[in-house]
Amino acid sequence: MDKSATSARHAFALELIREAGDLALGYFRRRQSLTIRSKGVQDMASEADLNTEMLIKRRLAHTFPEDAFLGEETGRTALAPGQGLWVVDPIDGTQPFISGMSSWCVSIAFVLDEALKFGMVYAPARDELFAGGEGLPATLNGAPVERHPGRAITDGIVGVGYSPRVTPDQYLPIFGRLLRAGGMFYRDGSGALALCYVACGRLIGYIEAHLNSWDCLGALAVIHAAGLKTNDFFADDGLHVGNPLVVGNDEIYAALEKVYGASPPKRPL
Repeated sequence: MDKSATSARHAFALELIREAGDLALGYFRRRQSLTIRSKGVQDMASEADLNTEMLIKRRLAHTFPEDAFLGEETGRTALAPGQGLWVVDPIDGTQPFISGMSSWCVSIAFVLDEALKFGMVYAPARDELFAGGEGLPATLNGAPVERHPGRAITDGIVGVGYSPRVTPDQYLPIFGRLLRAGGMFYRDGSGALALCYVACGRLIGYIEAHLNSWDCLGALAVIHAAGLKTNDFFADDGLHVGNPLVVGNDEIYAALEKVYGASPPKRPL
């Protein structure tokens, strides 16, 4: 796939994510009428999640029928070597969404042969669109962003993700090490948004013991465009089974790797 084909996809996705965000925002404003179902402990979904993903999936299938798709709600299509892949979370932060909080977003990423080409995260209730990719700057609503200048975890706030896919016994030692190292934590229910906050300097770093690809790839493209360091999320079939994630500049990454305790997947990016 040449650069012009990737650029066409990027331009299309920037328009599509706003369209999808507007649809989701309409559901958010009438969330009391939604039918909520549980997919597991603290893992909720509604017709807002499904219908937003279906909008994205239909638009992509019509415009780029040669591409594959991986979505949180509808799963994956067949993926062949050399085929582009869209990775989508229609509403990251469904629990905040149904609880009436603004900390939720739509996430879209484009992957080619396990290389993250670009991604974007749109928080409609906050009117914030983060974007970035290979050869592209990290931006917020089209303006370049700058990462946090801190060099120690005591210089800022660390985003800490958690989900019931990880047991409390696995999570609590990480949390304890962060606090004992003088760190302060932040979590508002959306890993994608927290990662974007690292890219734009609101947070100093991020750590989580397990994320799925749709939870983070849109934001990881922004992280990489901002020049920040991460472990290799694609290692050990992370695209399909998920992985831990550690993010920061060189010094923060090293400190959070110690906080994590066991080494996350190697080959830092």
